[in-house]
Amino acid sequence: MTGEEKFALNYGNLFHLIANLLADGESLVLATIVSRSGSAPRAVGSRMAVRRDSSIVGTIGGGILEARVRELAKEVFGHGQAVLKKYVLNARDASRMGMVCGGAVQILVQFLDAAEPNHLELYRNIAATPEARKRSRLITELPSGCDIPESVGQSLLKSEGMIIGHLDQQTIQALTAQAAAGKPELVSFQGRQYLIESLGREDTVYIFGAGHVSQQLAPLAKKVGFRTVVLDDRQEFANRERFPEVDEVIVLDSFQSALDGLEINRDSYLVLVTRGHTHDQTVLRRALLTEAGYIGMIGSRRKRDAIYESLEREGFSRTDFGRVYSPIGLAIEAETPEEIAVSIVAELIQARAAIPPKTTPEAACP
Repeated sequence: MTGEEKFALNYGNLFHLIANLLADGESLVLATIVSRSGSAPRAVGSRMAVRRDSSIVGTIGGGILEARVRELAKEVFGHGQAVLKKYVLNARDASRMGMVCGGAVQILVQFLDAAEPNHLELYRNIAATPEARKRSRLITELPSGCDIPESVGQSLLKSEGMIIGHLDQQTIQALTAQAAAGKPELVSFQGRQYLIESLGREDTVYIFGAGHVSQQLAPLAKKVGFRTVVLDDRQEFANRERFPEVDEVIVLDSFQSALDGLEINRDSYLVLVTRGHTHDQTVLRRALLTEAGYIGMIGSRRKRDAIYESLEREGFSRTDFGRVYSPIGLAIEAETPEEIAVSIVAELIQARAAIPPKTTPEAACP
């Protein structure tokens, strides 16, 4: 396999690609957005890898911004240091990139030397974080001055406390104590700035029911970065032929035991789209006893209210029901299974980003 072929095959996972290239003895330049303002096109933490031939994988926004960073990457290949560069996108730049107005970004452009074994060890561990299904934190030291080449470092704090990289435990503890465990964040410590990112967050969508909506929903949820599991009590529906792309398909003995053995936590998204009200109520009864970050149930308001009234007689409260997104999905007048899937996945993305819904969740129901 050629380097170009391997590069293309690993496009979906930039960290894996970096580890593979370093293992093959190929150095590269990595560009990372560390801050932004205005309508900059990409979020903090977005990355682009640049090879010596100026080919790239990943994106920091496209257009003139990436062209400028690729030019800077040539310099970084030459001196082998890191540079923190601020790019201001004026209205003309913005229009070329499809943006309404301009903005500004700070980008760390760093050299990853394949001859340095610590780089390979670090990126192998970063790449393995999602598979380990455990949280880790990547800490990137920023240069002290813009446009001044400087040697900086990165460290990975693994869930079990192991540190991969150059930072000592005391410094890492001081940095992580200041940062939330969500989106990438800049933290200052002893006159230096550090970008702290949470990795390996296991956002898992559990889809209860393997009908027509689930067939459209599951691959779409997978494409936008969720680990996706489909569960049903009918083997003729819950199988790999119908769901070839998902992470796991589980055939249940019954929906009464639908949550048995599942690791449900704040990173779990429970989507109830079974074939009937009774099964939805059965799963919801168990779901409300978990710490799931999202619980969504398909159906009309009348169906929802009937289920709530039944569960209320069992001791559940209106506060419990306030956790449930029902009718599930954003209010986009969805009717077909494909449209309903889009509305549900849009709501999942909204919940993942911790954006409060503008209105009571609505969606069309089968």
